[in-house]
Amino acid sequence: MNQNLADELVTMMTADQRLLQQLFDSGELPLDSYHPRMKALHDQNASRLKEIIGVHGWPGVSLVGEEAAKAAWLVVQHSVSDPEFMDECVSLLEDAVAREDVAGWQLAFLQDRVRTLSGKTQYYGTQFDIDENGWPTPFPIEDSATVNERRARLGLNSLEERQEQMTEQERKRRANVEQAS
Repeated sequence: MNQNLADELVTMMTADQRLLQQLFDSGELPLDSYHPRMKALHDQNASRLKEIIGVHGWPGVSLVGEEAAKAAWLVVQHSVSDPEFMDECVSLLEDAVAREDVAGWQLAFLQDRVRTLSGKTQYYGTQFDIDENGWPTPFPIEDSATVNERRARLGLNSLEERQEQMTEQERKRRANVEQAS
């Protein structure tokens, strides 16, 4: 295992999540646009991940361990200003999943993100929007009748269970907002 690379990837993920939390806590996180500081960090992290991939290939569990492999996924998942890079990483993750070198859910989330950002239907039902009442609802899903079979193959719970989890999170968020008022 490459511990230095693992540490670098985890540091990138930590910085991403820390900035996201800071912007959220300060009220600076806009819902309808991409905060310039967040975009700059995402672009910087994606640039570094491209370098890492160029040298090592996809940084899977065998190279960097489970937490750092998750960090690499998060970096590419947030590199929305470079959809070509995201799409290239879908293929890399497909190979890594086939080798059992990353968790299947990582492929599901990235592939669906790439598809929804390009205006296509998602395949695994991982990407959600907010309906007119503020509740989470999945973006359109290709062949929705068999989505739970696809989700199960990659280790995900059913779409119905996931939607209930997200709805419960929104209920709690609303209750916290109401208590704070």
